Amino acid sequence: MLSVVDEDGTTGAGSLIDEIVREGARRMPAAALEAEVDQYMAELAGQRDEAGRRLVVRNGRHRPRMVTTAAGPVKVAVPRVNDKRVDAETGERKRSPRSFSRRGAGSLRRSARCCRCDICTACPSGDFVPAMEQFLGSSAGLSSSTVTRLTKQWTADHAEFQRRDLAETDYVYVWADGVHPKARLSPTHSWLLVLMGVRVDGTAELIAMAEGLRESTESWADLLRDCSHRGTDPMLVVGDGAMGLRLALAEVFPQARHQRCWVRKMRNVMNALPKSTQPGARADLQEIHNAEDRAHTENAVTAFEKAYGAKWPKATKEIMGEVDELLAFYDFPAEHWVHPRTTNPIESTFSTVKLRTKVTRGAGSPSAALAMVFKLVESAQARWRAVTAPHLVALGRDGARFENGHLMERPEGKAAWTADTKATSPPSIGDSPTTSRPCKPSPRRTKPTCWLLFCAMRTPPWPSAR
Repeated sequence: MLSVVDEDGTTGAGSLIDEIVREGARRMPAAALEAEVDQYMAELAGQRDEAGRRLVVRNGRHRPRMVTTAAGPVKVAVPRVNDKRVDAETGERKRSPRSFSRRGAGSLRRSARCCRCDICTACPSGDFVPAMEQFLGSSAGLSSSTVTRLTKQWTADHAEFQRRDLAETDYVYVWADGVHPKARLSPTHSWLLVLMGVRVDGTAELIAMAEGLRESTESWADLLRDCSHRGTDPMLVVGDGAMGLRLALAEVFPQARHQRCWVRKMRNVMNALPKSTQPGARADLQEIHNAEDRAHTENAVTAFEKAYGAKWPKATKEIMGEVDELLAFYDFPAEHWVHPRTTNPIESTFSTVKLRTKVTRGAGSPSAALAMVFKLVESAQARWRAVTAPHLVALGRDGARFENGHLMERPEGKAAWTADTKATSPPSIGDSPTTSRPCKPSPRRTKPTCWLLFCAMRTPPWPSAR
């Protein structure tokens, strides 16, 4: 199948990579169905009638039907089998297995799910063609020029992504971390600096990803400064405590709060303690960051210092020296506490990226490696979940004051609940239409009137008193 490819690597129906994925999604189930029908007929080739004619023969194909996949709608034609065998018990004709269409649909789903990831994994020319042949067959006609054109397109996509305007996209929470996927970046100590953010509507997405010299202050400052010039202004930045990131944040975003990653901090504390005391210390640290309010947390911190400060001052210094940054999440909604405590959103995403980039071979290039990692993260972004209670993100951006996770003061001119906040989410407990007045959560949620009416309608009538 021939198609006209524009200079930017796109066709009339979409990008070249989407066309290849769609063609693979069409060919893979068709080939699977053909192979199954051939095997089915080969097993019954010996069954013939009195005239010596075969009882199971091919009978063309069914009408092609449109199937929607992640690669787009594709047409699949299921082979038809004419089975003339008769069941001796019932006297009715036997039917061919109905598993043809089910297995074809399964192959279609696997193709749509795996094809793009396998293409990105096989970024070098030597690995790309074998990876695509399992979807398109050996007659696909893929060449090195096609692979080169796709790599250039991915590089251009990443460059365009790094230049996009961020003024209209308000990121309230931002995760920042540096990862080293070992994907042939230019210097020996080159890392990827990644920024992931939460929009006002609660959805998470990738903000920026650039190459930097380890996690130096200048590398982080360049990336943060570029995002600031394009319109980024976060309220809370979650990081692992790297000195380069902390200094860059103080320079570029001095008004933003900094939350330390508790997972990294607990690892640092465990490294400063002997193994015999680590189980108890781990439980004490979990009591600190899982406390219900700041007062209980401060008491737990004091108890931790008394228990371990005399013998292991290095371990207690890890906590006592950064209490404010470790407990910054208490000034935000309690529904969001589980998210800013750690940089796991970036770590979990790049754990799969590292597995895929580790198996690539060939000479490669820094630009191709960066484009490959960008495409892998872009593909994983579709599965990122939104934050809990997304309607509270916009409320915090508008200037609402939270204390120990509870809403204490609402900004002037903001109603308790409007359709502009989040039409699909219910208001939080304690929201009221008043402004600039402390709002404490009610101890008990009452059932709405509509729910009581629904229960009354379903309840059978009471028996009359005798």
